[in-house]
Amino acid sequence: MGTAPLPDVYLNAIGTATPGHDIHRAFVGWASARIPDPRERRLFDRMAARAGIDHRFSVLPIGPDGASPVAPGGFYADPVLPGTAARMAVYADAAPALALRAIAALGPAVSADPGAITHIVVASCTGFTAPGIDQIIARALGLAPTVERLLIGFMGCYAAVTALRSARHIVRSVPGARVLVVTVELSSLHLQDTPALEPLLAMLQFGDGAAAALVSGEARGLRIDAPFAATLPDSADLIRWDIGDQGFAMHLSGEVPGRIARALAAADLRALLLGEGPDGKGADRDGPDVIEAVPPVDGWAVHAGGRSILDAVEAALGLPDDALDASRAVLRSHGNMSSATLMFVLARMIGQPIANGVALAFGPGLAAEGFRFRAA
Repeated sequence: MGTAPLPDVYLNAIGTATPGHDIHRAFVGWASARIPDPRERRLFDRMAARAGIDHRFSVLPIGPDGASPVAPGGFYADPVLPGTAARMAVYADAAPALALRAIAALGPAVSADPGAITHIVVASCTGFTAPGIDQIIARALGLAPTVERLLIGFMGCYAAVTALRSARHIVRSVPGARVLVVTVELSSLHLQDTPALEPLLAMLQFGDGAAAALVSGEARGLRIDAPFAATLPDSADLIRWDIGDQGFAMHLSGEVPGRIARALAAADLRALLLGEGPDGKGADRDGPDVIEAVPPVDGWAVHAGGRSILDAVEAALGLPDDALDASRAVLRSHGNMSSATLMFVLARMIGQPIANGVALAFGPGLAAEGFRFRAA
């Protein structure tokens, strides 16, 4: 007697939210002025102009006369920047508030019947508070006290994949499960006082944002197919967060795009990414009896980690010029919002006639995580 096939799982809807305070140009001016070497300063200015980012938003309040957080009266105005405790105090209030805005953007998918939510999965790596923001969100929404919660921390830019993959496992194992997935990141809380070019270029990428999704067995939105994960060898120090006395210091090596390009050129990772075996066919790894031909990828949801990373993915995979348009649009309008970014890209895919999509993100490790998807 054969094993019954596992049910299909769908990402039904996505809601997104960003704060209203655009801090991108203020940061560029602040960072450029801190670089003492004129040649490095000119290099920073050129790279900022070519970053493909027009806007990044922050939860930090607008200062007097509409000033930015680095202007007099702003959060970062003093010569000694705020300590980690002050930054986490902002996170404890602002992260749940922004997450609730993203959930509200889902519309009636959650608000019409919050009691139908059986599980909540929250991903965030830019702050800590206890009780966790999963409990704060559940209480604010009026979810049942029996709702099961999962908090995913410090996994960085691919945490949305981890969250959606976890939701998929839940729906496949719990009949009737309806999972609320939330990603919320407040990267602007971690400005570092440094004149060094590489960390300033890393900070140039990041902004604040939140996204929420409903995952269930209802055939609506995007079907989440087989996930994949691969940690790249000899790359552990290329992306790193270090917790210090003045926030979390982001380390994003300039070697990351090249390392990604080399990894994507390898046959084993390409096979994992595209779901292809040596015979050109693929199988859902959760159901070995289901074998089918793999159609060409017609939808790419790649984490918008930066222009150079998107360029590396496009070149390494030989993608058409417009294949990463959704990712580039998110980068241009919001910057890199860590775990929330991929959700913003996927939100642009819902409603498109995608037969074989690939979601892909890179983060600390250096690791590549993703899943295949298709329109319901």
